[in-house]
Amino acid sequence: MKMRTLGQGLEVSALGLGCMGLSSGYGPATDRAEAVALIRAAAERGVTFFDTAEAYGQGLNEEVVGEALEPLRDQVVIATKFGFAGGVPAQGLDSRPDRIRAVADAALRRLRTDRIDLFYQHRVDPAVPVEDVAGAVRDLIAAGKVAHFGLSEAGVDTIRRAHAVQPVTALQSEYSMWWREPEGGIFTVLAELGIGFVPFSPLGRGFLTGAIAADTTFAPGDFRASVPRFAADALAANQAVVALVKAVAAAKGVTPAQVALAWLLAQKPWIVPIPGTTRLARLEENLHAADVMLSAEEMARIDAGLRATSVAGDRYSPAQQAFIDR
Repeated sequence: MKMRTLGQGLEVSALGLGCMGLSSGYGPATDRAEAVALIRAAAERGVTFFDTAEAYGQGLNEEVVGEALEPLRDQVVIATKFGFAGGVPAQGLDSRPDRIRAVADAALRRLRTDRIDLFYQHRVDPAVPVEDVAGAVRDLIAAGKVAHFGLSEAGVDTIRRAHAVQPVTALQSEYSMWWREPEGGIFTVLAELGIGFVPFSPLGRGFLTGAIAADTTFAPGDFRASVPRFAADALAANQAVVALVKAVAAAKGVTPAQVALAWLLAQKPWIVPIPGTTRLARLEENLHAADVMLSAEEMARIDAGLRATSVAGDRYSPAQQAFIDR
């Protein structure tokens, strides 16, 4: 596996593993032994960057990640997050410094470790100045409990203000072929300040793999059922994006998922996508994307096709959209 460097010199594998879907978001949690085995399989294949959060199953995902990586702790980078009241997004935001410290201590126990390599604010809390948030994480870094500070779905002003108090190592936000908003002011400020970028949902929550058809329905517990972009009319309209990815993949002899991930890796050297999966075959498919090189002509073809295609539907429900910082 090739390596990349995020901000503040944090070296990680070019592709990480988003672990959320093993415990929450897409229906019933994966059997714990199977989840542990999948995470270890990723490490065996060169993945060194693993992403979790308190909010993924109210700590369950951190426990799974901790169990899986305990024997490999000094060979991997573990990222987790704070910021939701009680670790439950439906209860709203809470990034008060006392809460941040409590979340860190609980995460250390669940992750079976003495340090959190990268500690993100999961969503910006407008009730707490980001300077106070950055200061709390700075104190955790000084105490040796945290190594690096990150933000998620933060806007340009928030990034600058936080970075002035405690240098930010990475911003984690959604970015893929069907959500390109970060390419504007976000990329500019990240390049200026030397901050890495970790795209979540790099495969469009499964859409860019081509596995989701216009008539796909989602099982109970799958949050995509509440997302406007996955409503029936939007799914039908958005098939044009999948058709473009499939065409490029077929011409190159690779899979749509590999094209989507290779496209992200080609954008900037400081981008590290974190695709998630519950299946070993999908894991291996995704990891091979690190070896797929898109030519200038292929990149231009994709760019032209995306610019000519409008993506239908918001990427979050109205309630979830309210958590996004601008």
